[in-house]
Amino acid sequence: MADLFAGLDPAAPPDPPAAADAPLADRLRPRALDEVVGQDHLTGAEGAIGRMVAAGRLSSMILWGPPGTGKTTIARLLAQAVGLRFAAISAVFSGVADLKKAFAEARDHARLGKRTLLFVDEIHRFNRAQQDGFLPYVEDGTVTLVGATTENPSFELNAALLSRAQVLILHRLDRSALEQLIARAETEVGRALPLDPAARDALVASADGDGRFLLNQVETLFSVDLPAPLDPAGLSSFLQRRVAVYDKDREGHYNLISALHKSIRGSDPQAALYYLARMLTAGEEPLYLLRRLTRAAVEDIGLADPQALAQCLAAKEAYDFLGSPEGELAIAQACVYLATAPKSNAVYAAQKAAWKVARETGSLMPPANILNAPTKLMKQIGYGANYEYDHDSEGGFSGATYWPDELPPQRFYAPTDRGYEKRVAERLAWWDERRHAHRD
Repeated sequence: MADLFAGLDPAAPPDPPAAADAPLADRLRPRALDEVVGQDHLTGAEGAIGRMVAAGRLSSMILWGPPGTGKTTIARLLAQAVGLRFAAISAVFSGVADLKKAFAEARDHARLGKRTLLFVDEIHRFNRAQQDGFLPYVEDGTVTLVGATTENPSFELNAALLSRAQVLILHRLDRSALEQLIARAETEVGRALPLDPAARDALVASADGDGRFLLNQVETLFSVDLPAPLDPAGLSSFLQRRVAVYDKDREGHYNLISALHKSIRGSDPQAALYYLARMLTAGEEPLYLLRRLTRAAVEDIGLADPQALAQCLAAKEAYDFLGSPEGELAIAQACVYLATAPKSNAVYAAQKAAWKVARETGSLMPPANILNAPTKLMKQIGYGANYEYDHDSEGGFSGATYWPDELPPQRFYAPTDRGYEKRVAERLAWWDERRHAHRD
């Protein structure tokens, strides 16, 4: 990517090297975009950032990605690459006064011919009104906004702000990118990590795609004098594993519950158990998961296996009785039961269809023969007249009509031929034959 930096403004020199006693992550911070690992789809010559740098012009953008993937570094290098002044604020620590100061300083520098790249970390933490405050300064070119967020911008950012900025997605660092970081650290320190090959693999896996976390772990390993390389067990006892990124009211939560529900629907008990474990071990509320499993039981299994609902409700009772962690086994059992049960969404589809017709037909009266007649007047005007009591009919079925006179009989529920519903379908077919015979 060296060609991208030809003819850059000499007034924006690269950042000086970090001090020798600085944290390892700071010493290894990239000093050019082509040193950023794991984001070639953006920073490469054909990537969105690579093309903007080659053209020497930046548009405002939102960098969306997990922690430790290089959002702050990329923003700083972008300013350097196209000769912009770099200013940074954090939505965690900044308020309206800080924003006004940042915009005023940017406007002052613009009058002197120096435009500003304003980097806003955790931009999703600004409220809607504060986000609206960026709009005039982005529109008139006072700042080129680069926001960083770990949350889905479509949920967390104003539509007006999103319409003025590109959303660029940073990838979780893969094994190759993380191994590059380890190799750079070994070169910087001048020796190999004190790990055997299996422990080295375990270290990479423990980072969970977070480059900053990985380098902090590497620095800890370099800080001690170990008599022999560690194996995976030794590494596990020496270092803390990174806690999985999981925020119960944000996108990670919804992604995992979606994956759990769809794994159950797709009859994959192994994947369903995996996503259930991901959520429980990350601290998800067990009762929330039980509610979602119960929903899957009635939406995706229904009468194909009526016991699915009973299993979920029993699991809830068992969890209430046992608590965590013992009661989590009941949740796992319900999860496996649902994933291995025959599937049908016939009741779910029937509910939606019935609700639609009910909304469209307003307040149609049921036929008079099935209306209750508690008073003499009601009987006189025909309420309950000629009602056929099904238990007195042959086979316990009269074949009478129960639909409003203005509404033809509808077919909402169409059972499948799977599980218990196959027997339901046979019963409905038998009733349909008797009903047609009764009308004839």
